[in-house]
Amino acid sequence: MKNNFKFFILILAILALFGIVQAEEEITISLPSVPVAQEASANTPQSGFDPLRYTLGPDDIVEVSVMRHPEFSGIYPINLEGKLQYKFVGDIDVNGLTKKQLEDKLKEVVSVYVINPEINVAVVEYKSKVIYVLGEVAKPGKYYMRSETIPVREAVVQAGLPTLAAAMRKCRIITPDNNGNMKTRAVDLYAVLYGGNLKYNYDMRPGDVLYVPSTVMAKIVRIINPVTATVSGMSAAPEGASTAKSAISNLVTK
Repeated sequence: MKNNFKFFILILAILALFGIVQAEEEITISLPSVPVAQEASANTPQSGFDPLRYTLGPDDIVEVSVMRHPEFSGIYPINLEGKLQYKFVGDIDVNGLTKKQLEDKLKEVVSVYVINPEINVAVVEYKSKVIYVLGEVAKPGKYYMRSETIPVREAVVQAGLPTLAAAMRKCRIITPDNNGNMKTRAVDLYAVLYGGNLKYNYDMRPGDVLYVPSTVMAKIVRIINPVTATVSGMSAAPEGASTAKSAISNLVTK
């Protein structure tokens, strides 16, 4: 009986392996709608990880400081329309501006009330641009960007690095467009992290997904474990029943 169970498990493992290999290239990921920046002209990594080039957008929060004029200073959220509601002025369109550009724009506005204002803008919370790191990493999820782009290596480090079950040489960057289509790029994450090869250290842009798949062996183990647990429970049931029957008989005889 036990040999039959083992044979049954072996057949399931072979079928699971066949199905996993066939489905390996058919992974579809459903994502929330996120604006996607225009793609770089080349596939080589860019050196754009610079907070000073960060462009403001909805849900970002900025702090405006006007020296010697606290009445014009404060912390301001940017609404979903990309506008900042500023004191004494009203809504100011700041969508797509850098900190420096916003400072210049506010100087023009405040100059109506203050002579030669000295203004400093700081981004308190970065929330308008996100990427996703999914699959076999320690902390999969959504991550906010502090610049226009973020290298793959930086993104995966933020996500806690790949797990032992990760197929690091088969990773992909998935870029959705505004029409719902997706473009994928292969990434050898092992070469990037441990081989020192920056060829695949692509820059990720807002809305991009870094998907780290599981190894085939890890998938098989996850399928077999519930089956073996069920089989073990079925095998233990007759023994448990006979034990209970013996206990009842002993009580009756006593």
